[in-house]
Order: sequence, then C-alpha cells, then structure tokens
Amino acid sequence: METDLLSARFAALADPTRRAILARLTQGEAGVNQLAEPFDMSLPAVSKHLKVLEKAGLISRGKAAQWRPARLEPMALKSVADWLEHYRRYWDASFDRLDAYLKSIQMGDPSDGSRH
Repeated sequence: METDLLSARFAALADPTRRAILARLTQGEAGVNQLAEPFDMSLPAVSKHLKVLEKAGLISRGKAAQWRPARLEPMALKSVADWLEHYRRYWDASFDRLDAYLKSIQMGDPSDGSRH
C-alpha cells in the first residue's frame, strides 16, 4: 500500500466523528441526512467528513438520483488492520519476553529472562 494512502487513512481515522460515521456504516449504506442525525453539526460539515473518508478510500459514494449513499469499503480497513497486525505481533512478543523476565526475577533467577 502506498504510504500516502496509509497516512490519509490514519488521518481520517484520527477524528472521532469520522470513526462514528464508519461505525454507523457497518449497519449498511446511509445518506448524509441519516449520518448527520446523531451529531450536532451542519450537513455541510458532515459532508466534509465524508469527503475525507472517501479520499482515504474508507468509504465510497453511490449516485441514485439526488441520493448519494455512503458505503463502507472494508478492504481499505483491512489494509490498515494488516499494517497494524505487524506491530501487534511485535508488541506481543516483547510483552512475552518481559513477562518471562519478570517471572524469572520472582523465582530468584534474573539470568533466565529475556536473554534468548
């Protein structure tokens, strides 16, 4: 994945309103009016959030007469999850080594810890 696209996706996900919009779209496609309901903001403000999500590839917008429903693009979220998975494995391994080291200290043998 292009780094710029990954950066755009993380920037889009950094905003709680956009995350809430994505959460709503897990229930199915919705128009701007539906997506705006839970927020205390104007329709143009919600539209700006949708444009950010669309530019990041996290949603797509349909065209049905005057209605432009937004829908989630799950593969875009999968690419973010895949990138994060690499670091999750790293941290899991690091915590496992730390756990082993702390257990060895509790057992009185500090040489058995993380020196593998």
